[in-house]
Amino acid sequence: MTRTHFDQQLENIQEEMLSLALQVEVAMERSVDALSEGDEALAKQVIEDDVQINEKRYEIEETCLELIATQQPLAGDLRTIASVLHIVVDLERMGDHAEGIARVALMMPDEPPIMSYADIRRMAEITKGMMLASLEAFKDRDTKRAREISDEDDRVDDLYDKVLSELLALMTEDKSKIERATHLTWVAHNLERIADRVTNICERIVYLVDGTIGEMNVSKY
Repeated sequence: MTRTHFDQQLENIQEEMLSLALQVEVAMERSVDALSEGDEALAKQVIEDDVQINEKRYEIEETCLELIATQQPLAGDLRTIASVLHIVVDLERMGDHAEGIARVALMMPDEPPIMSYADIRRMAEITKGMMLASLEAFKDRDTKRAREISDEDDRVDDLYDKVLSELLALMTEDKSKIERATHLTWVAHNLERIADRVTNICERIVYLVDGTIGEMNVSKY
């Protein structure tokens, strides 16, 4: 394989990673819409589409491992491949979290909401924005932006605390709401975990550029 061909392969796996991120973005949006709108068909679509997200992850991994095995890349090239390998795992897990929200939506399609979904939607908006921004930072090799994005996880954590407190109060006041409130805690937890996985991506950006590995903005959860 010539250097030009190898560089093209490196570019291709990064483009495929970005394509995977767009699939995850759609899953996140649809899962929260399915929940807040009681859309059973949309929730089922998210669950079905998760298979494609999984397949895309494995395809990218296979390409990365093939490059490592056949080309024995060094230094920066190897860091690029290693970073992509880690990031696609986090993206696939984000898809799993979106699928989890969709499954909750199926558990309560005809039930009246016990609370406003405004804070849950806000959590989703922030986490989606963090994810997309982290991939832009990856493309730009921007470690400063990666650190700033990681710090935004605190906003998600604050909303998570607020949602949990409200749900706990509802469960305490009315035992008939315990099951629905419990389901919504799962939704909030899935969104909080997506933000944590974005932080993992930001850590990989720093590793890609500087060659150093370290935790950013360690979650209290």
